[in-house]
Amino acid sequence: MKPTTVISFLGSTLDASQFGPSRWGKWRPSVALAMHEDLRVDRLLMIHGSAHQRLAEYVSDDIVSVSPETNVERHVIDFIDPWDFEEVYGKLLDFAASQTFDPDSEDFLIHITTGTHVAQICLFLLTEAHYLPGRLLQTQPAKPVNGSDPGSWSIIDLDLSRYDSIATRFAAESAESTSFLKSGIDTRNAAFNAMIDEIEQVASRTRAPILLMGPTGAGKSQLAKRIFDLKKLKRQVTGPFVEVNCATLRGDSAMSALFGHKKGAFTGAAADRPGLLRTADNGILFLDEIGELGLDEQAMILRAIEEKRFLPVGADREVDSDFLLIAGTNSDLAKCVRDGRFREDLYARLNLWTFRLPGLADRREDLAPNLDYELDRYAEREGERVTFNKEARDRYLEFGMSASAGWLGNFRDLAASVTRMATFSPKGRIDGDVVTAEIDRLKRLWSSMDETEDYLEDVLGAEVLQSVDPFDRVQLAYVLDVCRTSRSLSEAGRTLFAASRTKRASTNDADRLRKYLMRFGLEWEQIAS
Repeated sequence: MKPTTVISFLGSTLDASQFGPSRWGKWRPSVALAMHEDLRVDRLLMIHGSAHQRLAEYVSDDIVSVSPETNVERHVIDFIDPWDFEEVYGKLLDFAASQTFDPDSEDFLIHITTGTHVAQICLFLLTEAHYLPGRLLQTQPAKPVNGSDPGSWSIIDLDLSRYDSIATRFAAESAESTSFLKSGIDTRNAAFNAMIDEIEQVASRTRAPILLMGPTGAGKSQLAKRIFDLKKLKRQVTGPFVEVNCATLRGDSAMSALFGHKKGAFTGAAADRPGLLRTADNGILFLDEIGELGLDEQAMILRAIEEKRFLPVGADREVDSDFLLIAGTNSDLAKCVRDGRFREDLYARLNLWTFRLPGLADRREDLAPNLDYELDRYAEREGERVTFNKEARDRYLEFGMSASAGWLGNFRDLAASVTRMATFSPKGRIDGDVVTAEIDRLKRLWSSMDETEDYLEDVLGAEVLQSVDPFDRVQLAYVLDVCRTSRSLSEAGRTLFAASRTKRASTNDADRLRKYLMRFGLEWEQIAS
């Protein structure tokens, strides 16, 4: 049998006693260590401070008196602040490094009953990290306390299967969190499930920004909200979830909306405005389509992330906001950086935790569970439960899983499709006729979108088109159609802004249209020619 070495703090309170026979009526953990018949202590490495030198000597003598075979080695470590984690951990790490531990020839036990709570935690951490190559030892007195009774002892082996229940519970809680992020949908796509597992760990263990990439309709906004809900359940955030689509922030109003303004900062600033970043204090700010932000806004966002401070428009004093950032985009931000449209330093800050959400066409095996989810959402929203008959459901899934189903709008297409079918099924059952009509409708929709894609690709080029949102593509296609049938830029502007121009004191429709086209790098001359 290998000899046993115990590493332990001298208990400045528990081991202290009056120097006399009465001390044996008190349970002293360091002395009791050597009194157990079923625990042989061959060597005791006793850690104590200089101020407790005499007590250490006295206790050492008592240990030898009850266990002559125990060799007590006293090690002096003086802490300036015994409640300072960094100091205590550092000095105990230095102590561990100074020792020659040979687990092959000795068994090591790390006694965590004595010492301050900080010291006990640091011993645990050093043991868990294998700087101290042993198992944890706990002791406790008998009840009622009797100095002649050493009490009981137990070993905590961090690798013992007896702690499988803890690991099992942790795994169950993790699985529950993962299911929560998926809105309870029993998704089957292996790559998506693996990604959600990673997001669950990141969301639970870090406050760093998270970047969600993927096509429009892939579920970035919904996932961001679920991350917020998960953090709120875990009491990691106390503030609100603030969502903003950066594509809607244009010009001077972007700064005011994001960072707030002081009253009188500009024309129309009739009152103070806190701004979205300030509103998200202690919560989560979700900046969807962050690639649409201007470079000035990007610079201020970066500083707000790193320093938790920013300057509202027109203010002379900075304000604080400790928010967590989730960013969403369907653009290639790396390309935006190369093109000078996105700050490299902000991209580097966001790119620590980047997750790319696949579209529905890349997750066809998840169509069935998401179909059930959308039916549940319809029932909750409308107060009416609608179901498929078997043949109709099979027909819809067969089409949805086939290559002819483009799912160009991803899960938004599915949600809209379910709403239409449920609406046309007043008796609560979606039948084959309804499904057939819906399949024809989806085919026409996607065919029209494909034609629009081809048209825009001819005008913009495939590379530029990839950076344009599907929502903007539909609008841009209509604008280009109007331009091509108009005799001048002014005429096209009057047609496109026919409603809003009547509400403006002065109009310059041509200039408004020119600025719109410039967003996509287009000029009137190349469209009209």
